[in-house]
Amino acid sequence: MDVSQIEFGIDSFGDRPRDDRGEIVSHGEAIRAAVAEAVLADQVGIDVVALGEHHRPEYAISSPETVLAGIATATKRIRLASGVTVLSSDDPVRVFQRFATVDALSHGRAEVILGRGSFTESFPLFGYDLKDYDILFEEKVNLFHQLLDEQPVTWQGTTRAPLHDADVFPKTDSGRLQTWVGVGGTPQSVLRTAHYGFRLMLAIIGGAPDRFAPYVDLYRRAHEKLGTNPQPVGMHSPGFVAATDEEAKELFYPGYREIRDRIGALRGWPPLRRSEFDAEVAGGSLYVGSVETVAAKIAHAVRALDAGRFDLIYSAAGTVSATARLRSVELYGTQVIPRVRELLAETPVAAGAAR
Repeated sequence: MDVSQIEFGIDSFGDRPRDDRGEIVSHGEAIRAAVAEAVLADQVGIDVVALGEHHRPEYAISSPETVLAGIATATKRIRLASGVTVLSSDDPVRVFQRFATVDALSHGRAEVILGRGSFTESFPLFGYDLKDYDILFEEKVNLFHQLLDEQPVTWQGTTRAPLHDADVFPKTDSGRLQTWVGVGGTPQSVLRTAHYGFRLMLAIIGGAPDRFAPYVDLYRRAHEKLGTNPQPVGMHSPGFVAATDEEAKELFYPGYREIRDRIGALRGWPPLRRSEFDAEVAGGSLYVGSVETVAAKIAHAVRALDAGRFDLIYSAAGTVSATARLRSVELYGTQVIPRVRELLAETPVAAGAAR
């Protein structure tokens, strides 16, 4: 892969940072902080900003496309994505319409990353039964795939009312929204993504990224069997950049542990130990450290998976201060990304490296 074609993005769920007094900000302030971070990302050359959908008190963004519409009017070049849109508990027609609107406001910069989400609060909130978890996504991704052709659609399933020669507006200027599927690591999800011709975005939030290489290989082999051209593969992982490794870890760890333990209590996980955190930073999928440390880890991951895009979940520590988050975004755009490109140019990524 041509190193110049590899893209770098940032991800956020609108995690609520601390202000300069050390207090966690309101949901409204967190949304405005996400917009400010995206505007800075645009200025420092980051390729994509992806905003995730959550319906929990720790996170402020429940409607990514609304926030992306605000960002669209304040930026010039950065692409605007969800990360992810929980399609299972949404309506595919409305998802298409909202992102087509963002695409219009941004002059063609909108992207959709579809997924099931890492939490389930949206299901009861919008009146869906978790026993339908699989069929909801399967049917809705099928309908969304048809909507992308921007032609009248006839469709019938079990999870929503049928459509009969229904035309959906607005149309995009390009004629098609760029669409990815976020995958946590199941072969069935990888095969579905290839079947529909969507781009594959691997959610790698723990462990060495190399262990996901078989999924990249499966995705490409599925395209070979289908006789279609494989789309670029992306990955996203949490991280944080500061002046030194020690500063980055000390700023990131308290908030990361707090959020991790709060979620872990719901899922039966034991409390996070500092030694586990340090091990994940050293050899796993926490990209926390100085410019050189983070750049070297990203370059390794991109080579290991032959990835065409890397997104840093820069706000994963939640309670890191808004000022420190802005500085992390700035360092990522101005220093980490150029350094990653240098490292990759020294040892180019070979086509099919993930095999």
